[in-house]
Amino acid sequence: MKLEFIDICIILAFFLISLAIGIIVSKRSSKDSSSFYLSGRNMPWWLLGVSMVATTFAADTPNLVAGLVRADGVSGNWVWWAFLLTGMLTVFFYARLWRRSGITTDLEFYEMRYSGKSAAFLRGFRAIYLGVVFNIIIMGTVCLAAIKIGHVMFGFSAATTLTYASIVTLAYSLLGGLKGVLITDFVQFIIAMVGSIWATWYILDLPQINGMANLITHPNVQGKLNLFPDFSNTDMMMGIFIVPIAVQWWSTWYPGAEPGGGGYIAQRMLAAKDEKNATWAVLFFNLAHYALRPWPWIIIGLASLIIYPNLESLAVAFPNLDPSFIKDDLSYPAMLTFLPAGLLGLVVTSLVAAFMSTISTHLNWGSSYVVNDFYARFINKNASEKQKIITGRLSMVLMMVLAAMLSFVLEEAKFAFDLIIQIGAGSGLLFILRWFWYRINPWSEITAMGVSFSMAVLFFINSSTELGLTNELFGELQSWEMICINVFITSIAWLTVTFLTEKSNQKTIDNFHAAIFGKESKFHNFQFKTLGFLLGVMGVYSLLFATGKLLYGQMEIGFGLLVIFIACTSGIVAMRKKLF
Repeated sequence: MKLEFIDICIILAFFLISLAIGIIVSKRSSKDSSSFYLSGRNMPWWLLGVSMVATTFAADTPNLVAGLVRADGVSGNWVWWAFLLTGMLTVFFYARLWRRSGITTDLEFYEMRYSGKSAAFLRGFRAIYLGVVFNIIIMGTVCLAAIKIGHVMFGFSAATTLTYASIVTLAYSLLGGLKGVLITDFVQFIIAMVGSIWATWYILDLPQINGMANLITHPNVQGKLNLFPDFSNTDMMMGIFIVPIAVQWWSTWYPGAEPGGGGYIAQRMLAAKDEKNATWAVLFFNLAHYALRPWPWIIIGLASLIIYPNLESLAVAFPNLDPSFIKDDLSYPAMLTFLPAGLLGLVVTSLVAAFMSTISTHLNWGSSYVVNDFYARFINKNASEKQKIITGRLSMVLMMVLAAMLSFVLEEAKFAFDLIIQIGAGSGLLFILRWFWYRINPWSEITAMGVSFSMAVLFFINSSTELGLTNELFGELQSWEMICINVFITSIAWLTVTFLTEKSNQKTIDNFHAAIFGKESKFHNFQFKTLGFLLGVMGVYSLLFATGKLLYGQMEIGFGLLVIFIACTSGIVAMRKKLF
């Protein structure tokens, strides 16, 4: 596919805007490490909330959603829709606590909550484990999506695609710090949403699709429309609904949906003006992320079943693409090849924006761990602010290079998603309870991290065809079975260690309690927070399903669900003084 002059102008204009933002805010962001990583802690909720949404709108996200729809239907999205419960838990129970802590990164929490050398070890180890290793895996999946999009739409090689996309992203990330990322995220999100909605509208108008009414009645699509899985199919029901909604959301650690908050979500909360802005930011993020954004990708995934009904048809359409890349998640960029000049430029810009938003956030977040929780804590305790910023920038460059290299060995976004879920399985409950149950100590977390990772490695070996041990260790297991086994073993392990080891010293616990809860009970307004959580979950799911039903032409059900959404929203607003 060839880009016309207008397409190139749109893309170049976006690149220039992104660079300009980085340059404009660079002086203030480079003042000290707090400005570089937290923007002076004075950011408003709407800018932080949009940034959270933009970050989770990665280049691989539309591919992942379209791939899930093709494989398991619309209901296949429950594997990530279930994380709404995690997000709402953060909104009503943890957002205020994070902002109140006054720390620079969420890993600094460890030496605030725990005592001794084990707390210091945990902080330093997770700085590298999460900030570098885990972070590179996530960025590698985003780079993989960029490779597929670049090849399918323009015939670019993997190296060419990543070179173009990475240089601009690195440039404004290195210059602007978190403030540059936040402002650019705001622009990127608007472009990304306009691009995805307009592209969906155009694709529905293609002669092969012939409108929404024809799409939902097409034989290839009819069996994929249900919002809930077929409960007569045990494996599907367990894998994409029961386990995610009953186990996965509270038990697994996943970036952007950490139980109790964490990662770049915590970074945004810590950068907020105050506790109210932190809370409203996370609430807006959950509403936009789960209810407002997914349907354009879902519709394009459904439409792809008409034009590319199977993997063989995708392989025929793109004969020069490496066969290892021919997966269901290829369908999204494949459908975009039908777009005309102008719209193509906008959509390409939206995908570039999605790539840049996610990568820039992960670079800034990861380097904050490297600098604040490893370099300045263990390597150079007397490091100047200038040394910290230089170290952070060098770590960004290194992580970008390693993520790009990893993307060459990954094959599908869903594989990386499953791997990350497995690695984080079993530790979620610990992250929820550690704020309130003071028996939990560093060894609890070290155990959870070690056992969960070990189990994930064993499951990977068990299912690996390359090692010649396929299913020899545990027999053939479904993904949901592996998650449940991992959660059970990891939870038993860390709970056992918790009761066998001493809790942190009382002075540390008292100081933590005073800083976070003050003179209030740990369970202050618990009943209102619980009600807010339930209303939030019900409201967002109602809006998500209302949109789907209205698109399907089921107007009465759709408007009924909108009434429920309005009622839930009204309830939260009425209780806002108790909640926020």
